[in-house]
Amino acid sequence: MKATWGVAASATLHCLTGCAIGEVLGMVIATALGWHDLPSILLAVALAFVFGYALTLRGLFRAGLKWRAALRLALAADTLSILVMEIVDNGIMLIIPGAMDSGLASFLFWGALAFSLLVAFLVTTPINKWIIGRGKGHAVIHAYHH
Repeated sequence: MKATWGVAASATLHCLTGCAIGEVLGMVIATALGWHDLPSILLAVALAFVFGYALTLRGLFRAGLKWRAALRLALAADTLSILVMEIVDNGIMLIIPGAMDSGLASFLFWGALAFSLLVAFLVTTPINKWIIGRGKGHAVIHAYHH
């Protein structure tokens, strides 16, 4: 697989989708439960990994892989990308004054979250390009997507 910017952006967008689903769901649940920053972030990060891996697993299962093989490939393909994305987007959410405390009905919360995910995408794309260029990450599972 050739490590082009388009391929790297596609792989990053794939991870970003799972991360965004997990982040939003985690924040909704944490807000509904009245949780503070740390447990909210821990739940959002955990769900980001769950949904990020789930999107990859879905494609691998459709390609006919069994659980163990699919899980190994998903972990190898997505872990670094999701980890970087989560560090960046949660770090940004924490440094934007009032973003974490603004609530789900606030433009500040959604604007900060959208901005944090955009920055996470921009930071993670070159990392994914480098990983794919080394034959790792999404390069490993690309053959199963056809």
